[in-house]
Amino acid sequence: MNLDSYGRPGMTEALQQSGIAVGHRRVGRLMRENGITPKRTHKFKVTTNSEHKFATASNLLKRDFTAERLNQKWAVDISYIWTAEGWLYLAVVLDLYSRRVMGWKVS
Repeated sequence: MNLDSYGRPGMTEALQQSGIAVGHRRVGRLMRENGITPKRTHKFKVTTNSEHKFATASNLLKRDFTAERLNQKWAVDISYIWTAEGWLYLAVVLDLYSRRVMGWKVS
């Protein structure tokens, strides 16, 4: 039995199954006192599909993010932020000359 990834609930269940009468609060306290922490076993999740058949925009900037005047080049980014109500999507438009936010939208 590999206990490396067990937290308090898993450790409590394993101990109870092996015949040790113990509660989850005691297991949690003993784990804290002895510096026992579980190893996270979350697997990497791929969120981008680059093999799709949908139309894509051309890369007009070619990684040249300098601009000589206002409104010459804009850049856009989308971020996903986890909140208590679920995922919040944030889109921002930047002017690359002034580096100022030209507009943003949350959804």
